[in-house]
Amino acid sequence: MSDGQPAPLLHCGRHRLDLSYPRVMGILNVTPDSFSDGGRHVALDDALRRAEQMLAEGAAIIDVGGESTRPGAAPVSPRQELDRVAPVVEALVRELDALVSVDTSSPEVMRESAALGAGMINDVRALRRDGALQAAAHSGLPVCLMHMLGEPGDMQVAPHYEVPVEEAVADFLEARVAACLAAGLRPERLLLDPGFGFAKTVEHNLRLLHRMERLQALKLPLLVGMSRKSMIGKVLERPVEERLPGGLALAALAVERGARILRVHDVGPSVDAINMTWAVLQEGCDS
Repeated sequence: MSDGQPAPLLHCGRHRLDLSYPRVMGILNVTPDSFSDGGRHVALDDALRRAEQMLAEGAAIIDVGGESTRPGAAPVSPRQELDRVAPVVEALVRELDALVSVDTSSPEVMRESAALGAGMINDVRALRRDGALQAAAHSGLPVCLMHMLGEPGDMQVAPHYEVPVEEAVADFLEARVAACLAAGLRPERLLLDPGFGFAKTVEHNLRLLHRMERLQALKLPLLVGMSRKSMIGKVLERPVEERLPGGLALAALAVERGARILRVHDVGPSVDAINMTWAVLQEGCDS
């Protein structure tokens, strides 16, 4: 990071993730109530087969989540979340040698997942729960910090910002990075997620993506998740199952604005869209 740019190689346990070009993170929800695929991958064998398919389609990371964070979602206990997540993490590591990210805010789940071989922590609450900073620091794993105000149950109740949304997001993430550094996490272990769809109106989301270069000033890798989200449905008037084309457009725009990891449901089409976008952006770079 001596040149002021994010480190291109992310150390994720026994895996090394090259971020000199954009990578795809496949979403594997093992919850009964996620907004677009709730209940589909709760059984361990179903989860394994889905992960295997995503890896074959080009996913570099499998993001396992045991707590729904859709708007209005009810919280779950750490024990319930761990019961959902731990067998899947263990199987993905053992049977597929996958680079597994765990989508959690729970210190207990962070500790157990790291012990089972997970390679990354992805926290929508940016390590703000009691004990989360310490658990993440002790894990030795990279951590993605996401912007969100409130909790999933109330985050979409009239979200409002006193400053432009991109400035509010940048200020929040900068403060969370400072807290992480104070807790002993080195900057090369940190990634940032603007939190599209979390405590944001459609207008907030569109502005934030349009001005996402603002977050590059923080000089950390950006992870972006917009796949199938309501911003697509509201702009295009499409139900969840018809949001792929809109999601591909957003993924391409995010890559153009500096995203290095794209968190998606539809891995194969997303890999093609991202790689094509990257090929255009790299034209002439070596000449």
